[in-house]
Amino acid sequence: MTNSVALASWLILVLSFVMAISTTRVEAARAFFVFGDSLVDNGNNNYLATTARADSPPYGIDTPSRRPTGRFSNGKNIPDFISDALGSEPTLPYLSPELQGNRLLVGANFASAGIGILNDTGIQFINIIRMYRQLEYFQEYQSRLADLVGTDEAQRIVSEALVLITVGGNDFVNNYYVVPISARSRQFSLPDYVKYLISEYRKILMRLYEVGARKVLVTGTGPLGCVPAELAMRSTNGECAAELQRAAGLYNPQLVQMIKGLNSELGANVFIAANTQKQTNDFISNPGAYGFTTSKIACCGQGPYNGLGLCTVASNLCPNRDVYAFWDPFHPSERANGIITDMILNGSPSYMSPMNLSSLLALDTATRT
Repeated sequence: MTNSVALASWLILVLSFVMAISTTRVEAARAFFVFGDSLVDNGNNNYLATTARADSPPYGIDTPSRRPTGRFSNGKNIPDFISDALGSEPTLPYLSPELQGNRLLVGANFASAGIGILNDTGIQFINIIRMYRQLEYFQEYQSRLADLVGTDEAQRIVSEALVLITVGGNDFVNNYYVVPISARSRQFSLPDYVKYLISEYRKILMRLYEVGARKVLVTGTGPLGCVPAELAMRSTNGECAAELQRAAGLYNPQLVQMIKGLNSELGANVFIAANTQKQTNDFISNPGAYGFTTSKIACCGQGPYNGLGLCTVASNLCPNRDVYAFWDPFHPSERANGIITDMILNGSPSYMSPMNLSSLLALDTATRT
């Protein structure tokens, strides 16, 4: 009898300890919201009638289920790795019917492959969730969250949440540089187009702020001219496409300056700029330093550099995705996404401005306590 009582007491003690750990994790976790394009889409386009989809094999080949999830990756994308760092489960696509009840507390992913800063970017993909619509969905989400936890608590969750926005690359590759010639390239010189993009992006970031976002991670474009798709279409001997590199070189510094200006105007470091161009340039210039055997050839694709067409079951497929910097003609591999996320978390001021994500979260935690 004594042993039974002791055993019961021990089980209660263990159960209490486990519940305390679980409660601590829930309280420590923050909501996470994602906006942008295919680099961060977790599957919204699965629910849309569009050609910009990643819901067929071999996408997702390195997920636990080995099935496509709608991510443009062989496995995890950048938001997944950030969720891991937050100690949270991955965000669900906003269009997922599973995003109900307490799942709303985790946050939501509003991103949609093919979109850009401008509404006319990606018109060839037809039915995608453009930025203005993603922001409308965010407001709709907040109403649903308020119905669940009350208005005050919903506002607190949103204000303390982390927000990631990744957009801009498509405004070049799927707009300005669409072959043979685009309306935007006839309208603007490249420097003027970049200024126009930055001014429009500023409006989007201010709108995010107006609807409650207070901790916003903003990524720049990668080295646009060095992705396998552009090597296949524009390169003669493997060199990066100069004009697209020029575009990225103009765009990214101006994005950082715009963000600095916004923070100064708001009197707080609301926006954090991530120099993903510099990080990916590191892969390009010295892939071996990161354990990659190639940064030119996509793991999945066809044609020169596996850079033409879509990644399908008929494509060439590499046996070891971990040694390829690029998964398909446009998107990093899962391992490359992990390295980029590590830079976002721990990068020096040359990569992250005005601070890296770990510093932001540590500072925020200290302020809250």
